[in-house]
Amino acid sequence: MMEYWNDGILKSEEKRIMNPPTPNPTPPHHSTIPPFHFSSPSSSPLIGQYPDATGHFGPYGGRFVGETLMSALLDVEAAWTSAKNDPAFLASFRAMLRDYAGRPTPLDLAERLSDALGGARLWLKREDCTHTGAHKINNVVGQGLLARRMGKKRVIAETGAGQHGVATATIAARFGFECKVFMGAEDIRRQAPNVRRMELLGATVIPVTSGTATLKDAMNEALRYWSGVSDDTFYVIGTVSGPHPYPEMVRDFQRVIGDEARAQMLEKIGRLPDLLVACVGGGSNAMGLFYPFLDDPCEMIGAEAAGHGLDTPRHAASLVGGTPGELHGALTYLLQSDEGQIHEAWSISAGLDYPGVGPEHALLHDLKRVRYEGVTDSEALDAFQALCQYEGIIPALESSHALAAAMREARKRPKDQHILVNLSGRGDKDLDHVLRTLKKE
Repeated sequence: MMEYWNDGILKSEEKRIMNPPTPNPTPPHHSTIPPFHFSSPSSSPLIGQYPDATGHFGPYGGRFVGETLMSALLDVEAAWTSAKNDPAFLASFRAMLRDYAGRPTPLDLAERLSDALGGARLWLKREDCTHTGAHKINNVVGQGLLARRMGKKRVIAETGAGQHGVATATIAARFGFECKVFMGAEDIRRQAPNVRRMELLGATVIPVTSGTATLKDAMNEALRYWSGVSDDTFYVIGTVSGPHPYPEMVRDFQRVIGDEARAQMLEKIGRLPDLLVACVGGGSNAMGLFYPFLDDPCEMIGAEAAGHGLDTPRHAASLVGGTPGELHGALTYLLQSDEGQIHEAWSISAGLDYPGVGPEHALLHDLKRVRYEGVTDSEALDAFQALCQYEGIIPALESSHALAAAMREARKRPKDQHILVNLSGRGDKDLDHVLRTLKKE
């Protein structure tokens, strides 16, 4: 069985078989950070270099919060700084990923779908096979262990598609925490199966009716609530957004995806993939896949939700269609007006229906290390059905956006190229929503 880290680094007998590229100059705002065992030692300008000591990824990130939250965030940062350098904490994390979350997850060649597309071969990193059915469990295991280390009695979370809420409720049950999950009323309607799962696991689901009643508003309410209860409550943020240290911490709990996939590709095809593709809302599954490959000469595409089209106001493509601004305690790309008012985001996928993106994605966008593209609702639905019909796998609508972008690329590429897709979650939660949408069409 694959072992994940030695002091946070993937164990592997393989050496890098390609020389790391140096196409980008060292970005501005670079600073030295303390010893950091979750990131591989590297002389490159990316792995291990961000964030800086103040939580910035170049100009992005930071900690833009009021005094009521600053103390709680400093406590989390101190606990995280200690835990990530503690062999006992890392050993507990590895053991829970293996024994509870079900890692490593498979790397699966989508052979029939690849043949039908007639081009590059599609490989699926099967995060849908984890306990709870999505990548969210990786991060929640880590944050749950951190909450227990800090002596917290309660956890809270925000959720859009419900997968992060389910994962948080799962760990709360495992560790004996009280659990509240903030979820937009519109997402509760779209993701009823996951609401039932959270309640069965003992969590209280708090409907959020303010604003657009979706993920942004759920995170607003969770942050507001946490500011008054942080003495005994840990906020389990589900993505690489939010104030420092969450973008770094979530990335490093999720990088197991890319660490495993890198070793698995070398084992299966003897080299690294030509292209990596993942969906991007806040962007945790994408950072988890991309991060261990950042210093390799692999192309990367982040698939954002283009909704009804990038030429309409009904999309959630913050990088393709947004501008820099501050949201939920961090500077990043947002959908906003010239006056800084946040625009409503739209996607058929509740997990991508967010008007911002993680600050490390903002940096990678500016450096042109990752190419970010829009995928419409219609394209995602087509990819959803294709994977069902050709491979017998029902993907989450979020993952279907990544699959659609990968299929688009596969058609244009020769058959000797290999595309690695992060299948971030399973789609049973989306079935009612998809069937209603297809019936309307």
